[in-house]
Amino acid sequence: MYVSHLSLLDFRSYAEADVELEPGPNAFVGRNGQGKTNLVEAIGYVATLGSHRVATDTPLIRAGAERAVVRTRIVRGDRASTVELEITAGKANRARVNRGQAGRARDVLGILRTVLFAPEDLALVKGDPDGRRRFLDQLVTQLLPRAAGLLSDYERVVRQRSALLKTLRGVRRGGRTADLSTLEVWDARAAQLGAQILAMRIALVQALRPEVAAAYAQVSDADGHAELTYRSTVPEFDGSAQYGAGRGRAAPSAADLEKVLLAAMTHLRDQEVERGASLVGPHRDDLVLTLGGLPAKGYASHGESWSFALALRLASYRLLGGGAGAPSDVRPDPAEGTAPEDAFWDPDHGTDADPVLVLDDVFAELDVRRRERLAELVVPARQVLVTAAVPQDVPAGLLGARFEVTPGEVRRAS
Repeated sequence: MYVSHLSLLDFRSYAEADVELEPGPNAFVGRNGQGKTNLVEAIGYVATLGSHRVATDTPLIRAGAERAVVRTRIVRGDRASTVELEITAGKANRARVNRGQAGRARDVLGILRTVLFAPEDLALVKGDPDGRRRFLDQLVTQLLPRAAGLLSDYERVVRQRSALLKTLRGVRRGGRTADLSTLEVWDARAAQLGAQILAMRIALVQALRPEVAAAYAQVSDADGHAELTYRSTVPEFDGSAQYGAGRGRAAPSAADLEKVLLAAMTHLRDQEVERGASLVGPHRDDLVLTLGGLPAKGYASHGESWSFALALRLASYRLLGGGAGAPSDVRPDPAEGTAPEDAFWDPDHGTDADPVLVLDDVFAELDVRRRERLAELVVPARQVLVTAAVPQDVPAGLLGARFEVTPGEVRRAS
């Protein structure tokens, strides 16, 4: 797949922009602060409904405007689809496909798939757990678009449950007896939704493990083995366990995880009320990265951390259909309330299903060897979008269509 056209209205620094893109490499070149990243950020937003730079949508709307519009034409095989997203501060975003009736923004998930490399990726290795949780959730949403609704529902339940816990804390500290019957209702709902998210994340990490190890070996000269471990707040779940065919152990079902989550909430109820916070569930989990048996965070060098971050993105590209396609031996359990087994991985792999690769100012951050190796690995992709401050930062193999970016303007270079 590839994006053949991008149109922006009041998005970031652009009052208006129209760009015709090509399959293969497309390079946006311009001095820092001119708006290169805004272009690829808009394309990534269509794929994930999120930004790799900010946590909320408000900064995406140009100062002084009420809304922003991103319109893309996406080509997959012999089919083309037009996706339009309207971003409005403080209101639900709306989407149109092929100029049809406006609907929910999340209904467009799955039409476009992207994998984005950016300087911010270093935080996946060196940063806090919330960035790594977001990495998993954005990837699982691209693999299984219906997960977006599940994640949204879970976040809402956790907010309401935490608000109730704070109220109960005030009741107890006031010397009164707290009525826990309402909390039990929220416990059940949080456990039900959390178990489905946990089951999907477990399956995803199992599939990522061999891909990350292989990708790290490709981009790094180091001998260390890159490993992933899902660390859960559920004590009974051994995050280092290996699941799937040939591993001697079936992955836990969503039904089993729901029981364990509910039991953990009951066990920690006094602590949760005392702290006024939900202490159990996927919103507090982490993806632990190790290199040669040691935590990458705190032990890995700058170069090793970059290699690990690149390996995570290359592994994502593989799972989304890039190259030979996604593995099929590790899938979520098709328990009641989860997606059918075959729905997790897109069965339509191959060139037309390749995700769009976005390299946002990455090459300037890499040493020469990593720069050359990354370019070799991504150049076969159906479409690669590169941003760079100067043409010299773009490897020769990725010098296809080139665009000059100046404030508020994008021009095709001759």
